[in-house]
Amino acid sequence: MMRMPLEDVTVLDLSHALAGPFCSTMLADFGALVIKLEAAGAGDIARSWGPPLPGGETSYFVSLHRNKKGIEVDLKHPQGKELFFRLVERCDVVLENYRVGALARLGLGYEAAREKNPGIIYCSVSGFGQDGPYRDRAALDLILQAESGMISVTGEPGGHGVRCGVSIADLTAGMYAAFGILLALRARERTGRGQAIDVSMLEGQLSLLGVMIGAYLADGQVPEPMGTAYKALLPYQTFRTRTRDLALAVGSEKLWKVFCPVIGCPELADDPRYRRNADRARNRESLIATLQDVFLTRTYEEWEALLLANGIPVGAINNIEEVVAHPQVEARESLVEMDHPRAGKVRMVGAPVRLSETRARCERRRRCSASTRRRCCGSSSGSRPRRSPPFAPPAPSAHNARHERRR
Repeated sequence: MMRMPLEDVTVLDLSHALAGPFCSTMLADFGALVIKLEAAGAGDIARSWGPPLPGGETSYFVSLHRNKKGIEVDLKHPQGKELFFRLVERCDVVLENYRVGALARLGLGYEAAREKNPGIIYCSVSGFGQDGPYRDRAALDLILQAESGMISVTGEPGGHGVRCGVSIADLTAGMYAAFGILLALRARERTGRGQAIDVSMLEGQLSLLGVMIGAYLADGQVPEPMGTAYKALLPYQTFRTRTRDLALAVGSEKLWKVFCPVIGCPELADDPRYRRNADRARNRESLIATLQDVFLTRTYEEWEALLLANGIPVGAINNIEEVVAHPQVEARESLVEMDHPRAGKVRMVGAPVRLSETRARCERRRRCSASTRRRCCGSSSGSRPRRSPPFAPPAPSAHNARHERRR
C-alpha cells in the first residue's frame, strides 16, 4: 500500500476552537501524526460547543479531531514546559492560536522552539496577525467577519449586513495555515531550516474579498449587500418559481443567447438594454423583474429539466437535511463514519480533496498503555490524560533524524 502523503510529518497542535483544529485535521486526514495538547483543567473550549453526543462529547469537537492523539498539559508547570520541548525536538510543526505573545511570555515561543529544533516550523494563527496596532485584540470569527468588511457585503439589499452562515474567517485561516505549513515543509527540504508562519484571520478574509477590494480601488464605489445577486455578472442569482426557489448562473454572452429563447423570451437576447453583460448591469432592475415574472410561470422541477437540457447552470436551494440525503453526496460518499470510543458511531463530512492513490483516512483517536503514558509524560503534575487518550512520544521525524546525523 502506498504511504500517505504526510505520513512522515509530526504536528504538535496547541490550537483550540476552530481555525487551528481545522488546519490540523486537514493535515491528519492525509497521514500527519497530530498530537493535540489541551490546557490543563479546561481543555479545548470547543468541547462544549454544538449538539451533545453520548459519552459527554459534542458533535463540534468530535468532527474536528479525527485522526489525532491528545493529552492535557499544564504549560505553566515546569514539567509541562519540559514535555513541550521534548516533543518539539521530535516534531516537524508546532501549530498554535493563542493570544499573540502568550506562548512567548511562557518561554515557549518560536525562538525558544527553534533553539531546540532548528528545523521546526512554527505556525501561529491569530485574528489580526503578529504585529500591527490590532495584534493584541481578542478575536473570534464574528469579530473578523465584521472588521474585514465581509459582513458589510453579506445580506439583502438595503438591509443591515449579516454574518456568513458558517465561520468563514476561522475556516479560511485554517486552510491558509495548512497551505503555509506545506510551503514551509517544501522549503525545508531544500534549506534544512524551519521558519515561523504568521496567518491572520483578517488577511484570510481580505483574500476572499480581493475582487471586491480591487473593484473599489478601480472605481471608488463601496460594495453593498446584494442578496444572492452578483455585481460583476447577471443574471446570476436566485429566483422564485411556483414551487421552490431556483439558483441561476448565466456566466457568458454565449449562454445568454441560449438562455433567452429557452425561457420563451428570444427578444431579450438582442434587446439593446440587455445585449451584453455591461448593458444588463446598467439595466439590472428591469431585467430581474422581467425574469422573475417568467420564472413564476412554472415549477422548479419544470425549469430544472428545461434549463439543464440546454446547458444552463441551475440548482436547487437545499437545506442541510436535503444535502445529507443528496444523491450526489451519497454517490461520492462525501459523508464518512467514525467509530468513536465514547460517542459511538459518528457521521461527519470527510476530506474534500481526493487523491487517486492516497485517499484521506478517518480514524478515531487511539489509546495507549499506561506504561507508554509514563514514558511520555513522567509525573502527572506536569501532564495527564483527559478525555482525549494520551499518546506515546513520536520517533524523531525523518528530517530531524537527518539533522541529528549531521550534528
